[in-house]
Amino acid sequence: MIRWNNDYNRVAHPLVLEALMNNAAESNGGYGIDAWCEKGAAEIKKHLGDVDADIHFLVGGTQTNFTVIASALRPFQSVISADTGHVCAHETGAIENTGHKIHALPNTDGKITAEQIAADAEYYLGSDCKEHITQPKMVYISSPTEFGTIYKKAELEAISATCRKYGFYLFLDGARMGYGLGCAENDLTLADIAALTDVFYIGGTKCGAMFGEALVITNDALKPDFRSCIKQNGGMLAKGWLLGQQFYTLFATGAYFDACAKADEYAMRIKAAFEAKGMEFYINSPTNQQFVLLSRQHFEALEKNHVSEYQFTLPDGRVCTRYCTAWSTLESDVEQLVSDINAL
Repeated sequence: MIRWNNDYNRVAHPLVLEALMNNAAESNGGYGIDAWCEKGAAEIKKHLGDVDADIHFLVGGTQTNFTVIASALRPFQSVISADTGHVCAHETGAIENTGHKIHALPNTDGKITAEQIAADAEYYLGSDCKEHITQPKMVYISSPTEFGTIYKKAELEAISATCRKYGFYLFLDGARMGYGLGCAENDLTLADIAALTDVFYIGGTKCGAMFGEALVITNDALKPDFRSCIKQNGGMLAKGWLLGQQFYTLFATGAYFDACAKADEYAMRIKAAFEAKGMEFYINSPTNQQFVLLSRQHFEALEKNHVSEYQFTLPDGRVCTRYCTAWSTLESDVEQLVSDINAL
């Protein structure tokens, strides 16, 4: 069986595994105070332009999301998100468990707009009973989104300007950032993202690392005592150098960008094969996640050799399922899937 149901189904990029093995006999300091975390952060900073950034390494995306939000907001403040955002729909109430409400806005292709954010801000400002409602203070977006769509530079600039107008922090979840940066439609760089947001993270777990996310804080107001917040929220890894070493390897070699771009290329080949057979897509994604609409017969035929991620069934009986390429996808896997699609 060939797995297409996620982009983290293999251990790690071979260069990461090699680096970890080659340095296994080293002795390192603990809790992220070590040479590898310094080197990993330095490699990332080469891509961030002129911003003064603090970089922290955490283990996973949900952990990063709730630690950032809990540390940034006062008890009565809330975070704005698309209703399909990961913090809203896929984290078992982790944000609410920190005591913060999520203002869920209707998404379009997984995204929200500057106009929606402004309307939410104006609603609060126009209230005559502010002490009875939560105060929006942060905007959370993902790029790529849960649907594989991306924010273009003009969209992010507009959202950033709106956040700065209303005094909101802008937090970008980059769990799959490599696939966004590597797709043909992207016009953003890491330097652009660093300049336009207050905090974001570069996903490693889904982009070639064994585990780990690199959090980049650019807003000085969010920097003080953040390590204490990591520790309090159970996110401080004693063997922190394992995280730093992975990001150093992925960035120093360029593997982070190359492997994710290759996954996007493979996804476009799969997309083209479905389109050639007349299949429709639930959403138009330029990245590694493809949401295709299949008849039940075709879905079951492909599932004999391939594991996709079932989403839902339409009233007409068609199945929406996700095919997800990854940094680890083999060209032979793509060729097999394309062959099986052609045989439908």
